[in-house]
Amino acid sequence: MIVVTGAMGFIGSGFVSYLNQSGHQDIIVSDDFYKWKKEKNLAGKRVYEWIHRDLFIAYFEKVASQVEAVFHLGARTDTISDDVAIFEKLNLQYSKDIWSVCARHSIPLIYASSAATYGDGQFGFSDDHEGIQNLKPLNAYARSKHAFDVWALDQKLTPPQWYGLKFFNVYGPNEGHKGRMASVVFHAWHQIRESGQLKLFKSHRPDYKDGGQLRDFIYVKDIHEMLWNIYSKKPESGIYNAGTGTARTFEDLGKASFDAISIPPNIEYIDMPDDLREKYQYHTQADMAKWKNAGLSLPATQLESGISDYIRHYLNPGKFL
Repeated sequence: MIVVTGAMGFIGSGFVSYLNQSGHQDIIVSDDFYKWKKEKNLAGKRVYEWIHRDLFIAYFEKVASQVEAVFHLGARTDTISDDVAIFEKLNLQYSKDIWSVCARHSIPLIYASSAATYGDGQFGFSDDHEGIQNLKPLNAYARSKHAFDVWALDQKLTPPQWYGLKFFNVYGPNEGHKGRMASVVFHAWHQIRESGQLKLFKSHRPDYKDGGQLRDFIYVKDIHEMLWNIYSKKPESGIYNAGTGTARTFEDLGKASFDAISIPPNIEYIDMPDDLREKYQYHTQADMAKWKNAGLSLPATQLESGISDYIRHYLNPGKFL
């Protein structure tokens, strides 16, 4: 059996769909099933068992001998919140508990880290283990993810294979429940459809023009492929970047969104909220050398193609992956 935590969430629910399409139905899914605002994400998926997040660790101990692999994709992902206690509980301690069971029962573990751990990028975006301890995340969410990465690298008792994937800026189907934390593509589609205009944040740094802020945007379908690719190929355990390796501007994203909706670009730049300015990343770009050198497949979807597929096949018709 395969375990997927965070299975009602953005990446987790789509990954369950990916597994189903690959012939897997023996899937144990875990999440906070009391929050049914995400129920459409898992509608129609074929799974073996649903286990609430609070009951999962005890259940996992009982069925560990039957588990083939764990894809730990569940986390509190609010980059605005400063609730350190909830991040410590759900992102750090919960991940340690899953690691412990996997290590004691020799179960491969693939978990979601985040490119947010790189902070403002002053130390670059290399997934070389030697530099990870130097990183300075900008918010409580990123600090909790970073803390687990550092903890994992320090462990002597480990799963037989383990991989922490630093997801860069992921967009795509099944993210509608995320609200403010949903991707810029999701919000762009809503704005353009409702007003014919897209509002993007101004730059508050002189070295970046308005709309020139850069992100390594990656389509969620590529993330699903990467999760399975690293599990299947089983390279050396450790932390790996999960991005495209190419940074694109928000202006590029905006123009691609207008093109997918088939109307001329109309972009207005607005001031960034004060609560974001000190926590904002102006540039992210995954160094994918380790991934490539491990013989793993690089993401194949270009930004324009991913946005077109997302808007035309999922957002416009109201479909889920």
